[in-house]
Amino acid sequence: MARRCELTGKDVMTGNNVSHANNRSRRRFLPNLCNVSLMSDTLGETYKLRISAHALRSVEHRGGLDAFLMKAAEAELSPKARLLRTEIKRRQAAA
Repeated sequence: MARRCELTGKDVMTGNNVSHANNRSRRRFLPNLCNVSLMSDTLGETYKLRISAHALRSVEHRGGLDAFLMKAAEAELSPKARLLRTEIKRRQAAA
C-alpha cells in the first residue's frame, strides 16, 4: 500500500539528516496518515479512507466529505475518491 493521502495526494518526501559535523545521509519524510471513516451526506454511507491529518482538518473546514470532493482537483484524488466524487455528482444531479 502506497504511503499517499487518498484525498490530497500528499506523498513521501526525501531529504538529508545533517549532523553537527555537516555529514549528510539520506532520509525519508513520511506523511502523517490516518485510517478514518468519513460520512457522505449525499450518499448516506460511511467510507474508509487513508488520509493525512492535514486532509482531515481540511475536510472538517470545508464542511464534510462531499464539499471537499467537489472542490478538490481531479488529478490529486485516488481512484477510490474519484469514484465517490462521480457518484456524489450523479446523486446531486438527480435530486
